Amino acid sequence: MGVDFPAGFCYNAGKLSFYLSEALLLQYLTNLWNALDFGSLESILLRVASVFLCLTIHETCHGLAAYALGDPTAKRAHRLSLNPLRHIDWLGLIMMVAAGFGWAKPVPVTTRNFKNVKKGMILTALAGPAANILLALLSLILYKLWCYFLYPLLAINFTTASAIAQIFYIMCLLNINLAVFNLIPIPPLDGSRVLTAVLPARLYYKVMQYEQYIIYGVFIILMLGWLDGPLSFLRGVVYNFLNLITGFLG
Repeated sequence: MGVDFPAGFCYNAGKLSFYLSEALLLQYLTNLWNALDFGSLESILLRVASVFLCLTIHETCHGLAAYALGDPTAKRAHRLSLNPLRHIDWLGLIMMVAAGFGWAKPVPVTTRNFKNVKKGMILTALAGPAANILLALLSLILYKLWCYFLYPLLAINFTTASAIAQIFYIMCLLNINLAVFNLIPIPPLDGSRVLTAVLPARLYYKVMQYEQYIIYGVFIILMLGWLDGPLSFLRGVVYNFLNLITGFLG
């Protein structure tokens, strides 16, 4: 049977629209709208562009991993593409830009095409977060190279230089956020695919049976901010580790 591997901060938009009441979702979006600072249009545009790239690479790597392991489902669905329009769910994009978490279109994966089903599920699930960690590392390297070496050597006005630096920094933080959140072992996040892959088959199907209710519960927890502290701590750990790796750049 086909199994969807959702993207980060990635909830299946169709499931959410079904399981969440319209009133709850409308109220939350209203709060997000009121919280937006439209005086900083440049920052919003940079964040949107960064989200497009982060989610696109995340989703594409899920599909590439599955394809490399013998499953052509994502390729047939034209999901092995860097065209963001093939991956972006517009409501999920708005949520990620405004709230820091959202979703993209799930990458279709047919697990029976894997020679080793559990190994295939684990590697496919980890491909997205791993790609985001690597992209965060690259972004941090470019940020430091730009700030400490390239910008002082180039005759570029301060506004342009700051915008370029901000792009690299936003890319680093968004990719860390995306990777950390997706590794939480709660359905339908990527971490849950890793967890369920190592569970006995009977327990796996039991978890999947209640996935819809777990999605609902996690969404409410996120709205209430109960995961803000733990997630902030984990993001800090990953950022400090990457900062340590790139310490030779300053």
